[in-house]
Amino acid sequence: MNEAPPSFRPSDAPPAYQRQIPAIKLGRAWMIAVPLFLLAFLAWELKWRAWGAPPTYRNSDGSWAMLRRRVDAVEGDRTVLLGASRVLFDIQLHVWERAMGERPIQLAVEGTTPLPMLEDLAEDERFNGRLLVGVAPDIFFTGFGYRENVLSYYKKETPAQRAGQWLSMKLIEPFFAFYDDDFKLMTVLRRQPWIRRQGVETFIDVRKLSLQGADRDTTMWSKVETDAAYRDLCREVWAQSFDTPVPGMETPADRERVGNAQIDRAAAATAKLRRRGVAVIFVRPPAADRYLEYEERDFPRAKTWDALLAKTGVPGIHFEDYPELQGLNLPEWSHLSRADAEKFTERLCRILQREQGWAARTSP
Repeated sequence: MNEAPPSFRPSDAPPAYQRQIPAIKLGRAWMIAVPLFLLAFLAWELKWRAWGAPPTYRNSDGSWAMLRRRVDAVEGDRTVLLGASRVLFDIQLHVWERAMGERPIQLAVEGTTPLPMLEDLAEDERFNGRLLVGVAPDIFFTGFGYRENVLSYYKKETPAQRAGQWLSMKLIEPFFAFYDDDFKLMTVLRRQPWIRRQGVETFIDVRKLSLQGADRDTTMWSKVETDAAYRDLCREVWAQSFDTPVPGMETPADRERVGNAQIDRAAAATAKLRRRGVAVIFVRPPAADRYLEYEERDFPRAKTWDALLAKTGVPGIHFEDYPELQGLNLPEWSHLSRADAEKFTERLCRILQREQGWAARTSP
């Protein structure tokens, strides 16, 4: 049997090595460090300004949560916009306000199905307004959720996070162009033309496309319209998905099965809303060229849009059915230019008033 080791005694430990901190002149160190930091800060800011990027509000989870809370507070009778990036970019809040007498609450989220938000509002008895739901076929009928965590963030947001969002919007976002996810140092480094390893697939991340106001009133960034090289890069990003099926939806039968499941979700949620007296409308914003060809090929209208309206019983506005919603400028095939987004919004409001009875609201 092995004997237990003797108990450790402090006197057995080797003497601790003590290193004396050298005397330094902190004032001189600060005099060097602070100017260097300010110069680097200024250089990074000027770099992006020179590239054409102005200061803009961030499209963060916190900014979305701020608007979602407005429904809970005193604005439950307001028009709410749901959808993916086409509703976010293409519906201009200031134009809607001019035409409809109210400024809607913009809750569309880029690259993300609106169905979780639709279901959330269906369960919220405080919401009794009007609801516009955008349908981008490759997002809506696949259940894709690039930013699906935004709803859970809203439900779990802490007071510290709310305070940080408020401070960011008051002290940083309106003044600094570099404060954008697309301009983060590690993001910039990651997209440099590094040597590609054999057998490793590369995917170009979505680049900056828009500018955003404090209440998420979003417009296309002018660089997408005026810089041909940048516009081609944005198109290349979208084209990556045209011949790469979504996992689990490789065949038409798979896409139909998944699409029907999304339609069933929409039907259940809209039924609850309509029983409560909420007016709901589906809107199919424009697409063009290769993006439209891809959508028509993989998400044919008869099995997606038409099936959605039939199953839910909700009216819809499809851009192909209205000449005034066609022939608009979509620089990168998926989103309207700033000027044409204003035209689209104004014309859409007229259709809503003429065909759906969405009368303009007046202040009390």
